[in-house]
Amino acid sequence: MGAVTLLPRSRPLTRTDLESVPDDGHRYELIDGALVVTPAPPWRHQDVAFELAVLLRGLCPPDLRVFMAPVDVVLSDSTVMQPDVLVARRADLGARDLPAAPVLAVEVLSPSTKHIDLMLKRSRFEAAGCASYWVVDPDEPAITAWDLADGSYVEVGHASGDKGLELALPFAVTVTPSVLLV
Repeated sequence: MGAVTLLPRSRPLTRTDLESVPDDGHRYELIDGALVVTPAPPWRHQDVAFELAVLLRGLCPPDLRVFMAPVDVVLSDSTVMQPDVLVARRADLGARDLPAAPVLAVEVLSPSTKHIDLMLKRSRFEAAGCASYWVVDPDEPAITAWDLADGSYVEVGHASGDKGLELALPFAVTVTPSVLLV
């Protein structure tokens, strides 16, 4: 049997506590000091995330970088999340994580994480000043995009199937949901 990791129970968890969790294939995130543990996503989820990352990387300007999970995005000492795909300013990158809000966070929906992605993560990225938040539903397939306006997310587009969604942020890109399903 492997080593047992004991986390404190009498207080909210911190970024330091998160560093002690095992590297066991699960995704460990902190939202307001609460540990969120999800299993490794299914291959279809990863395939959609990969196709989107490839699309974004091909259009990404030199001052930005595209990443896929797992990359820690540290929004505070008690909130560390790993969006499925993210775009960050090169200047904001730390030695091992992103210690600032990305310019784009993308979540690919799964039945087990849908509520967390649509409610909790979206609201935390919004409060942190992440300029754009996208959600991709591989089952429909569909994409919904929000941009930050006066501190709140405003939906800037939704597309499903073979319909392309033209977006301006974080840079000009057209995303066609059906193309993400190869």
